[in-house]
Amino acid sequence: MAIWGLVVETTVGLGERKHTEAYVLTHVEGTRQKALAELERRARGHAPEHPRSPKRRRLFREGDGFLLVIDGAWQSFSTRFTVAELLDDSAAPDPPSAETAPPEAGPQPEPADAVPPAPATPPVERYSDGVPKRPAWWGRTGLP
Repeated sequence: MAIWGLVVETTVGLGERKHTEAYVLTHVEGTRQKALAELERRARGHAPEHPRSPKRRRLFREGDGFLLVIDGAWQSFSTRFTVAELLDDSAAPDPPSAETAPPEAGPQPEPADAVPPAPATPPVERYSDGVPKRPAWWGRTGLP
């Protein structure tokens, strides 16, 4: 089964410091069509930091993804959404081996040193408008 990376390249900064940065949103396991559907959902709901007062928003479909162009009062900002097959990942976790995989047995007994559940807190006495009669911090010794 293929693993697809949903990659975003977006405009950050303003003026002469305006540049593009790329990052991976998430990974999708399955078909390319499934990954493209998830990418489109994210592209449609994307709200970039710039421009702060958008005047026009256009979403384009292209071969491997989408291009979002937002016109601001003075400048346009773009965000490219791309789906790409993951071929190698230097930081990928090792797959579990047969020796370390948990057994497919039923529920396990709790260990003897398990933490007991916290005691139930008493109900808070409140006025008719819902405000507590005694503040939560009342009587605490760890406050300055």
